[in-house]
Amino acid sequence: MRLADRPRLICLIVAAAAALLFALHLDRPGKLVFDEVHYVPAARAMLALDHPANTEHPPLAKELIAVGLGVFGDNPIGWRAMPLLAGAATVAAGFAFLFLLFGSVRTALFGALFVAINQTVFVQARVAMLDGFLGAFVTGGLAATLWAARATPGARGWRVALAGLLLGAGVAVKWAAAPYVALACLALVAVERRRPVAGLAMAVRLGLIAIAVYFATFMPTFFYTYDPVRPATLLTLQQRMFDAQTQILQAHPYQSDWWSWPLMLRPIWYFYEADAGVQRGVLLIGNPAVMWGGLVAVPACLWARGRHAIVGGLWVFSLLIWAAIPKSLGFYYYYHLSGIFAALACAAGLSLLPPRLRWIEVGFAALAVALFVYFYPIISGGALSDPQDFNRWMWFDSWR
Repeated sequence: MRLADRPRLICLIVAAAAALLFALHLDRPGKLVFDEVHYVPAARAMLALDHPANTEHPPLAKELIAVGLGVFGDNPIGWRAMPLLAGAATVAAGFAFLFLLFGSVRTALFGALFVAINQTVFVQARVAMLDGFLGAFVTGGLAATLWAARATPGARGWRVALAGLLLGAGVAVKWAAAPYVALACLALVAVERRRPVAGLAMAVRLGLIAIAVYFATFMPTFFYTYDPVRPATLLTLQQRMFDAQTQILQAHPYQSDWWSWPLMLRPIWYFYEADAGVQRGVLLIGNPAVMWGGLVAVPACLWARGRHAIVGGLWVFSLLIWAAIPKSLGFYYYYHLSGIFAALACAAGLSLLPPRLRWIEVGFAALAVALFVYFYPIISGGALSDPQDFNRWMWFDSWR
């Protein structure tokens, strides 16, 4: 049997290749980066079952970071080991989603490549923050939902359960995943539109499993030494979390509006200082070919309708969520999920080309890889020549 006929094996190879890419020099910078200053201490408290920390977000991401600390120690590898696995899982889930949707290994491979080098996935796979986990669980949950939708009615049960588990875990990382639970439920109802009772039953099953998984992730907090959470106060805790996430925050130099994220007007310097005797930088910035190419690919997918419109619609849906969420400040890293869908849309859009123009697909991939290599020094924490070296990559003043 040819390798091309073994998509599950290819998916595993894709995940392993992504993990290797993300793992290179994972220990640089050797200091806490950007919001790691919030989440690593919270993971330390979680590992020790000591006290509540970073209570404005659900606990799952901190629990997973704590696993890395427990296995690899309290060091840069330990901080980032689990985010790395989440990044690799995100790339694999992107492959699975496109293969399930189009049945094409070629399209799925291009999609996985674009996800891996869209640069935001790369950066988030190398920092102990929440969004890398969010991307993995939501993309995996959507792939599982599609897998369930493609199955015969009798084989959907455990696939729906898997989708509910993954999407519930996404909500347990960040509430921004909650709309995707609703989207998955609606998709299952739509699949069974000729049998509405069966569709509703699947949607209810997915939703209940997601809710159960979400609340199950709070169990470790019951065992804190100081100020443990009580099961009876879980709902009250949710209200406090909501209040914390919707409070009015002070202006921030890296804040940006949701409409600006697709244009990459305000990337974020996660790190820019001396480390281990050299200047290093970590800039959260998208790959221009993938992110701006997605702005062409999304309308093309929507125009094509059918399966392509699913990919384009996901990008639109993901962005509209942030237009509706009552957050006083926005940041470019909120675009993480949308950036994944933009990468998938690039692959889906390129698949619309007739065979005689498929060289464009290869050429676009080559351009995306070249830009990833170009930006690599300032997204990977590489050694720079001097404190002003960052200017070589600053195409616009707003990137500084």
